[in-house]
Amino acid sequence: MANPLRSKVIQLYKNLIFMGRDYPAGEDLFKERLRQAFRKNMHVSDPNEIRKLIARGNYMARELQALYHVHKYRAMKRRYYNND
Repeated sequence: MANPLRSKVIQLYKNLIFMGRDYPAGEDLFKERLRQAFRKNMHVSDPNEIRKLIARGNYMARELQALYHVHKYRAMKRRYYNND
């Protein structure tokens, strides 16, 4: 029987890979660290622990999204306002 949380984990991984395209330090570095994080927790089988890891992954995705918004805001601010 397939684990019902498997699809959530795969969806989280896909979302993070997609978000990694705009990572400031480079997409390759982001992908490598993401793979390492997922491989580290690959053997977790407890559903409660998997849910906690999914919640942590979703938190990281929101933080990454906030980083991108701040980065874009600062770039726009530099373009339109004098930085004296």
